[in-house]
Amino acid sequence: MVLVVGVGAQWLAWRVRLPAIILLAAGGLLIGPVAGWVPHGPEMAHAVEPAVALCVAVILFEGGLSLQRSELRVAARGVRRLVYVGGPLAWLFGSLAAHQIADLSWPVALVFGAILVVTGPTVIMPLLRQAGLNRRVSSYLKWEGIVNDPIGALLAVLTFQFFIFAGEGQGWAAVIEGLASAIAVAVGLGGLVGWLTGKGFQRGLVPEYLKSPVMLTLVLLVYALSNLAQEEAGLLAVTVMGIVVGNMNLPGLQDMKRFKEYITVMLVSVVFVLLTATMDPDVVRAVNWSNIALIATILFLVRPAAVMLATMGAGMEIRERMLLSWIAPRGIVAAATAGVMGPALAQHDFAGAESLLPLVFGVIFATVVAHGLSIGWLGRKLGLASPTRDSALIVGASPWTVELGRVLQDLEVKVLIADNSWHKLRPARLAGIKVFYGEILSEFADESVELGHVGAVLAATDNDAYNALVCTALAPDIGRDRVFQLPMGPGEDDDPKGVALGFKGQMAFGEEAEYENLWRLYVDGWIFTRTRLTDSYGYSDFLGDADSRTMQIVRIRPESRAQFVSPQQEVEPEAGDVLVCFGPPRPEEVTVRPQGDRPAEALPG
Repeated sequence: MVLVVGVGAQWLAWRVRLPAIILLAAGGLLIGPVAGWVPHGPEMAHAVEPAVALCVAVILFEGGLSLQRSELRVAARGVRRLVYVGGPLAWLFGSLAAHQIADLSWPVALVFGAILVVTGPTVIMPLLRQAGLNRRVSSYLKWEGIVNDPIGALLAVLTFQFFIFAGEGQGWAAVIEGLASAIAVAVGLGGLVGWLTGKGFQRGLVPEYLKSPVMLTLVLLVYALSNLAQEEAGLLAVTVMGIVVGNMNLPGLQDMKRFKEYITVMLVSVVFVLLTATMDPDVVRAVNWSNIALIATILFLVRPAAVMLATMGAGMEIRERMLLSWIAPRGIVAAATAGVMGPALAQHDFAGAESLLPLVFGVIFATVVAHGLSIGWLGRKLGLASPTRDSALIVGASPWTVELGRVLQDLEVKVLIADNSWHKLRPARLAGIKVFYGEILSEFADESVELGHVGAVLAATDNDAYNALVCTALAPDIGRDRVFQLPMGPGEDDDPKGVALGFKGQMAFGEEAEYENLWRLYVDGWIFTRTRLTDSYGYSDFLGDADSRTMQIVRIRPESRAQFVSPQQEVEPEAGDVLVCFGPPRPEEVTVRPQGDRPAEALPG
């Protein structure tokens, strides 16, 4: 049931364009505290704790895999400030607020403040996936969340241990020793196993089909061994391991990342639903007005003050600092840590310990809902996010694609033409079209091209196999139904001896729209036309008036979102849409173009 609710919430969030975390939390509350279909209580919490811990370890490792040194170079100074200065400030301010407003004892308040340092990938990643923020701001949030997650959990454990040891006559010496041991174990074991794993993969010691299972097994092993050596060092160790492996440029790493992403989506769904579903209804009812005041203080004062002070002089724009000041959702690690430490502090009779769990869950729900609903809106208002995936990426510069780009740009569609020939890009640059010079499949392109804003891709080079490769590489980020390539020729698209269907994009325009044919027709004077459909002039009227040879190229929605036309996608245009077509001109529109542009005829045989 938990799996069905979790995956169903993810799908529904995609359909209604809401942050998935909100629906996951709502689904968990519905089947747990509200309906009572999932049991709760200390026994259930204890039973799910190991599963939650292992899931969080895999999630943090997957997050570490996505942390690239190139991103850190762009956001290094800001990330260091957010982690090394912002974290301690957030701990200090949060602890003060908890002590003064909620009347928690200092030990409980300091543990509470340490737990809230965590802003992990379990909530940040889904928000970034849906918000469409630019690369730099996304890097700040991603690096802060993934690095702070194990640090915050470790800080909470060490704070907890300090007060336990202090009650036993120990104290700072034990805490400092624990911190040093945790860092040494995490960096040593996580870094070493990550490096050895990468080297083993590079030398072919593990077959391709076993790489992902072996990696997953090693992650769980490193987590368990690190925790045996030093309590709560496991999260930091798997994060370090992920960063090391992710920056070794391993062959096949993208496939492993994709596998981990699929697992992570499922784990996030299951774990978040499980945590909320097993929550005791008494915990929900325990929230009072002082708790609400503390939660509001965390959202509106503690986080903004910590970020603004930490990022002074860090070279960040004020709008970036404003967004970072607001966005700090808490998730699974904070919930799991509070679930363990709240009862433990209560057993040692610390005043206010019984309020720790409801307070942390209150902050989680408040930040997930408030930040989840506002991140996209605020990002767009500050000019840090694209309203929609409204850009079109055309791979391959030619006179035909440049003219198509110009027409789309005239219709207020954002266009990027990519090619590794500076000469071929010259007409596009002269036409004022944005260009990318270089290999679109390179690491440089991955760092430079904002794929989060791209809603449609057309691979239109003269190399059919390369077009298929581009579509295969970009489909996971853009969506397989949004990547298109020129047809390979009559019969070749269905040829069992040709490129397999799973390695190609959607066929663009129709079988007659081969590269050579489009270029010949363009040279012969064919032109692009634009037709806006209305209630009085619909699609059937357009078909009746159009030349039978005309090719439908792009359908543009009222919000300036381009969708390339494909015979494999039977979508009928509606009133308000603009159809861009390529066809023969009417007699009064005849265009003569230089014959020298005509490609060479194909030789028989």
